Amino acid sequence: MQAQELLETYDKAAVVIKQFYLSHMLESLNDENLPENFKDFVKEQGVDNDTVAVMLTASPRTFFDVFDENGIYITTHVSAADGYFKWEIHSEAEVYETSEYLNNRKMAEVAAVEKAFEILNEKL
Repeated sequence: MQAQELLETYDKAAVVIKQFYLSHMLESLNDENLPENFKDFVKEQGVDNDTVAVMLTASPRTFFDVFDENGIYITTHVSAADGYFKWEIHSEAEVYETSEYLNNRKMAEVAAVEKAFEILNEKL
C-alpha cells in the first residue's frame, strides 16, 4: 500500500501519528538560539500527510516509537542462513506476524508499520 493511501485508509491512526510528531517537533523548538519567526513558521507548517508519507518511505523504523506509546510493539527477525526478514507485532493479548520472509529489513519494517497502522486505527 502506498504511504498516502495508508494515511487515508487509516485516518484515525494518521491523526495520532501526526500529533505525536508535531509534539516532538515542537519540543525540539525549545531552544533559545532559534529565532522566534522560525519557531512560528515551523508551528504553522505542522505535520501533514505528505510529511508522514515521506517519513514512512524513507525510514519506517521512525514510527516504532509512536506505536510503542500506543501499546503496539514491532520486532523484526532475520534468518541468519539466508538474510531474509520477518516481522512480528505484539498488541495487548494479540500477536500478528508475517508468514513470509522479505528480502530486506526495510521491506519488513514497511510491512509491519502498515499492519501497525491498521491495528492502531482499530484501537481508536
